Amino acid sequence: MIEATPTIQSHPDQQPPPPWLKKWMVATRPFALPASTMSVIFGTVLAITIANAPFNLLHFVAAFFGMVFLHTGSNLLNDVFDFKKGIDRNVNPVSGAVIRGWITPAQALRAGLFFLLIGIIIGLFMVSRVGRPILWIGIIGVSVGGFYTWGPMPLKFNALGDLAVFLNFGVLGSLGAWTVQTGSLSWTPVLWAIPMSIFVVGILHANNWRDIQSDRAGGIQTMASVLGDTASEGYYIFLLLSPFAIILLYLFLSIIDGLQPKMPLTFLITFLAVPKAIKLIKKGKRRKYPAMPLDFIALDGETAQLNLVFGILCTVALGLYAFVSMVLK
Repeated sequence: MIEATPTIQSHPDQQPPPPWLKKWMVATRPFALPASTMSVIFGTVLAITIANAPFNLLHFVAAFFGMVFLHTGSNLLNDVFDFKKGIDRNVNPVSGAVIRGWITPAQALRAGLFFLLIGIIIGLFMVSRVGRPILWIGIIGVSVGGFYTWGPMPLKFNALGDLAVFLNFGVLGSLGAWTVQTGSLSWTPVLWAIPMSIFVVGILHANNWRDIQSDRAGGIQTMASVLGDTASEGYYIFLLLSPFAIILLYLFLSIIDGLQPKMPLTFLITFLAVPKAIKLIKKGKRRKYPAMPLDFIALDGETAQLNLVFGILCTVALGLYAFVSMVLK
């Protein structure tokens, strides 16, 4: 789904393919995995620190690698679908293995289905251990992932891709990780993961904002192509600043007893990511006259870095809260 890398117009390579490992690293794009796995880590730590759930290592490993396999499979199948539709003919330094001819669409399809199958098997294993709550989360996640590029009205091409990544790479990942630790559903991992989930949308939007012209030419409707260039800038600013506003809102509600459980003040540490967000907003504003040639082209990659930093800070905030609580007991 998410491919946070600069796009360069090109044609399939005429050079011999690289070694086996390199071409499959390009095909599977492991560099993009933090966009989805960070929510699993956050949801796990949230369950341990806020719900006081005992840490289940097996369940965490299963949730983490289940997300890895599902994300990787989705990336591969998405590439195959785009290639066969003639939608994506651009390559960049770390993706485009099918377009380059390094692997065939059939190979990518088989690999994608294999990764998805492993992810589903892990999910069913967790259903056997945790119960029906995980089943419902899995059904929603797999359905959203499937309809992202497949079906009569794929979400990706009908301006609903943002919603898809918000759910699958954000709130559902956090909710699933929480549930396998606590054994029960809760709104807490959903609400607390919203800021992080918005940043994941920011990664996709930065990519789509850059590709407005090519997407419109291909008949693809993304939020960026619907909004247009100027409104897309405003939307990007919203995506990068609203997570911090939501953190402040949660902290205020916690102070007046309007949010249960209360968000600890240690979440103020997330504001260390504000300078990075402001820097990226400025790069977006200078898109027509960038200070460096790749500033706007690589905006999605830098937004992915911001998402990772923010996710780490959120997790650290929970760790600090647990430490302070232990010291004050």
